[in-house]
Amino acid sequence: MDFKLTEEQLMIQQAARDFAQNELLPEVIERDDAQRFPEEEVKKMGELGFLGMMVDSKYGGSGLDTLSYVLVMEELSKVDASCSVIVSVNNSLVCWGLETFGTEEQKQKYLTRLTTGESIGAFCLSEPEAGSDATSQKTTAIDKGDHYVLNGTKNWITNGSSADIYLVIAQTDIEKGHKGINALIVEKGAEGFEIGPKENKLGIRGSDTHSLIFNDVKVPKKNRIGEDGFGFKFAMKTLSGGRIGIAAQALGIAAGAYELALKYSKQRKAFGTEIANHQAIAFKLADMHTSIEAARMLVYKAAMDKDNHENYDLSGAMAKLYASKVAMDVAVEAVQIHGGNGFVKDYHVERLMRDAKITQIYEGTSEIQKIVISRSILRD
Repeated sequence: MDFKLTEEQLMIQQAARDFAQNELLPEVIERDDAQRFPEEEVKKMGELGFLGMMVDSKYGGSGLDTLSYVLVMEELSKVDASCSVIVSVNNSLVCWGLETFGTEEQKQKYLTRLTTGESIGAFCLSEPEAGSDATSQKTTAIDKGDHYVLNGTKNWITNGSSADIYLVIAQTDIEKGHKGINALIVEKGAEGFEIGPKENKLGIRGSDTHSLIFNDVKVPKKNRIGEDGFGFKFAMKTLSGGRIGIAAQALGIAAGAYELALKYSKQRKAFGTEIANHQAIAFKLADMHTSIEAARMLVYKAAMDKDNHENYDLSGAMAKLYASKVAMDVAVEAVQIHGGNGFVKDYHVERLMRDAKITQIYEGTSEIQKIVISRSILRD
């Protein structure tokens, strides 16, 4: 077991850290307050290659490994989880799915735009009645020969209004259940495709989350990903890798909150000395640091499983389950260490606490992760 990062990985990590500190940090509070999508920052992330990190260079990607992607996600999430979730969705859910299962024509037409940031992608699975139960798709894609007619509503869609390319999961043959589901590529501006109001969220407020409405939207057959009925399997395989990205996001939020709390504890004085010298605070920091290191090992292990072409369903689920819990626990303690200042936006930790909660919910709730884990260990 080698826990050392390569020289290239260290350089990528440093580049992401510099970008987060120099480009994301200055206006992160203002973006959160205004719920403003980081349009300029996303363009810069595209220029740095952060939006197509694992995609082959022949499609404009960076051709890097999953661990490098995790390192970038961690550094971005220390500062701005709204930006990191854009990176996560574009990389894990959209680019990876298209490159792995798309046709060459689909890759040339869409993937080359997504990797550079010219276009942003969105992954459309959740519905009002199909969240954790992804088999209960009510959105339909009726086969009309050379095209499908798409009808239904998707909700909680990250990059909902900012995306140009949408991967939509829909039911074609209800009698076949989940084996009758397809994944379709839909472009913004298609006739009958409407974007609903923006959600007013607790956290990741710079990320735009919307409902999407499809009214008799015609989707060419050539925009179907994989064979007929492959849609549910496509969604599950894609989400399995997506969990690694969100686990890395949770890890970054935890690490960011811890770093702020550690710095503050060395500056703030109470009872005649820096609060870091009080055992009550020192022990909190010890617990925070230990849990973050444990989460980091789980996240890196899942990334390496994926890079080594091993099954990463279990390791990815464990990483997301634990890292998201650590993110929430550490962020709450970071606020506590800051005392009254932790309740004030200028100190950043209250935002990190709000951002942490969603990591226990999206791309599979913690309860769903426990189902994945328990089924795996009981099957073995």
